[in-house]
Amino acid sequence: MISSNQQHTLKGEISFEGIGLHSGVHSKMTLAPGEANSGYVFVRTDLEGRPEIPGLVANVCETRRGTTLKVGEAMVHTTEHVLAALYASGIDNARLLIDGPEVPILDGSAMPFVEGIDSVGGEKLDAPRKFFKVRKNISQKDDSGVEMLIVPLEEEAFKATVMVDYNSPILGTQHARLEHLGDFKEEIAASRTFVFLKEIASLAEQGLIKGGDLDNAVVLAERSYTREELSAIAKAIGKDSLSETADQSGVLNVSELRFQNEPARHKLLDIVGDLALTGRFIHGHVMAARPGHSANVAFAKLLATTIQAQEDMPDFRTDRPSLMDINDISAMLPHRYPFLLVDRIMDIDDQSITGVKNVTLNEPFFQGHFPNNPVMPGVLQVEAMAQVGGIFALSSVEDPENYSTYFMKIDGVKFKKKVLPGDTLVFYLTLISPIRRGLVNMRGRAYVRGELVSEASMLAQVVRDRAPQDEE
Repeated sequence: MISSNQQHTLKGEISFEGIGLHSGVHSKMTLAPGEANSGYVFVRTDLEGRPEIPGLVANVCETRRGTTLKVGEAMVHTTEHVLAALYASGIDNARLLIDGPEVPILDGSAMPFVEGIDSVGGEKLDAPRKFFKVRKNISQKDDSGVEMLIVPLEEEAFKATVMVDYNSPILGTQHARLEHLGDFKEEIAASRTFVFLKEIASLAEQGLIKGGDLDNAVVLAERSYTREELSAIAKAIGKDSLSETADQSGVLNVSELRFQNEPARHKLLDIVGDLALTGRFIHGHVMAARPGHSANVAFAKLLATTIQAQEDMPDFRTDRPSLMDINDISAMLPHRYPFLLVDRIMDIDDQSITGVKNVTLNEPFFQGHFPNNPVMPGVLQVEAMAQVGGIFALSSVEDPENYSTYFMKIDGVKFKKKVLPGDTLVFYLTLISPIRRGLVNMRGRAYVRGELVSEASMLAQVVRDRAPQDEE
């Protein structure tokens, strides 16, 4: 797996040919390099206009025995195995050119795709990788008893734990675990899709598993079947025979299981492929009980909603190391008591900054604002917000101690709630437009316990108004 903070794409093209598990249609799919920030894009080369279908959870239209994506009238079925392979291989962007309606099933696992991706390798792109760091537990449970949960991790990694229970004395309860995406190839990729013998006739009646075979799927017998029962099932799907009987492990296939818990591992594989549709590399631990594509996709949609909200909000955790403490801030800003209103800087990147102000009753303004009813003045909230923005602006110059930032304009100021002694203000400022000619245009928001208390848009100018000491 490519471990990096930079996006990657494929270094070359790799093609796969084969039959679709459910459609029975033979197709060729070529994985090709994709541009930065494009994600995974399926291209139906057999249809007029070569319609494109981005691999995003919003485009999922069906989850019967696989994950189907659709844009307009163009669809592509059974996308989960190739998406899992790309995701676990650390590929952020790829174009998947396919001349049929369904991704080839190959041997029923993700291993052929992983090996193909390894053969061409990855190439670094000039764009930061998109991550989603889980900050709090997110859970989901449906009426069928499927439970999914993701919890935060201290380390920046993706983990997954799966439990499956089919109420079968032969199969029993199975568990599978992935400690890191880097273990995917060795631990998960080779696990094949599976089906229960009792489901085969019904699936065939629904127009599915037209390309199913003992070479590309594991067939599980949840009980002992007679020769007559097997013959009836074979007839229902248009085959001469299936097997004389299942072995003691409940496996109908001629070949042995690749793992003792291969079904559970394949369920984990499907989770990786379906969560790839969030468009983010996830840092968190997924735990799932009795999962399936429907639940996976519902959970991916829940995560996508959380991602959208979180990416427009700061990390509210203040019990973590600061990027800048009060001494660092004092070295950069000219403000001093009683007008230095920033205590810590938690995060800063090329688009945003997060700062903290601890509000105490010892603030001098509480003497008159107001006696017996202390409320932090809104104008000082905006000033503190501006100081955080000033640190962001000054961090873009080589000698910030020789510069100051000055307000030019404040718009859209709103106050939502009172700020009181004991509150911790978390300021989150994001660039509205790139910094040009020293002009910094930012949107600022202030939060207390995760709730918005004030906001404003502000324009400031960075001015060099002090000479270095060696020039004096």
